[in-house]
Amino acid sequence: MGMFVFLPLVLPLTALPIARLAEVHLHPRVATRLLSALAGVLALCSTLCLGLLVVVGTAQLPGNPLPDGWSDPEVREAVPYDEIAGKAAIVALAGVAVSCAAAAGRHRRVRRRAHRALAGLPDGELAVLTDDAPYAYALPGPRAAGPAAGSGVAARGRIVVSTAMLACLDAQERTALIAHEHAHLSGRHHRFLLAVRLAARANPLLRPLRSAVAYTTERWADEEAAKVTGERTVVARAIGKAALISRATPTPTLAGFAASGPGPGPVPRRVAALLGPEPSAVRWPPMFTAVGLAVWAAAAGTLGSALSSANATVTLFLVLKAATPL
Repeated sequence: MGMFVFLPLVLPLTALPIARLAEVHLHPRVATRLLSALAGVLALCSTLCLGLLVVVGTAQLPGNPLPDGWSDPEVREAVPYDEIAGKAAIVALAGVAVSCAAAAGRHRRVRRRAHRALAGLPDGELAVLTDDAPYAYALPGPRAAGPAAGSGVAARGRIVVSTAMLACLDAQERTALIAHEHAHLSGRHHRFLLAVRLAARANPLLRPLRSAVAYTTERWADEEAAKVTGERTVVARAIGKAALISRATPTPTLAGFAASGPGPGPVPRRVAALLGPEPSAVRWPPMFTAVGLAVWAAAAGTLGSALSSANATVTLFLVLKAATPL
């Protein structure tokens, strides 16, 4: 395997430039899909290579259930610094597994609690909760049948809005809010958000992509809301008002209308983008531009990560096969 086994652990660095450039230069729909795909592949490759290192590290532990031949010098020679790398990988992979399981479990619990909170409300896509706290978010449909998954609940999910949020918006702004949250449901944005969240847990170098996708999904929904209302300024005004009065959403793992208040965060950038022209729907930027070069660098890094992990997997398989007595 040589040094190839370590490359997928650091190649996510090649995707960092596109994480910020995509927010500004690509259509948010394209940016969301591109960044989510990059994060997923890079995280999968780095986790696979950790798993390969764990095999070599576990074979060195006394009393392990693996074949004795897997700890032979010929096998250890396939991995540089096998003693340190193998044992460190055991700790790292265990941390990845625990962290990803915790993130997935939290997401599932939040969705269950949110669905239980809607029990007894009239069926329909829009659910209005009597609450003095202003918030609005898109709640994906339940995955399994149960008390929270009544037959009348829309398969795609529901839009949850508090009475306090509706009270602070006029009729046009309410339309923008509903259209925004509907875009989250129809675009299945929760899947992109969960994918990049798990990817960032698998490899911390992917955290900038997680933050970028959190922003681009909101921008995607903003643009869809602007198409529905026909007025970009109405959507910008609604987001600004909601951000001024909103507290933290009671479901932090789901997409919310105003994820943060005023200040140097995503809301002012979203408002500024809506006050500008509609973004171009070009699917692939010109190569000899900053964003084009960043896309190609990320694509090359992802391809290199996939090839490196495949090479390491095949090499280790052949080495272990040769070291295993028949």
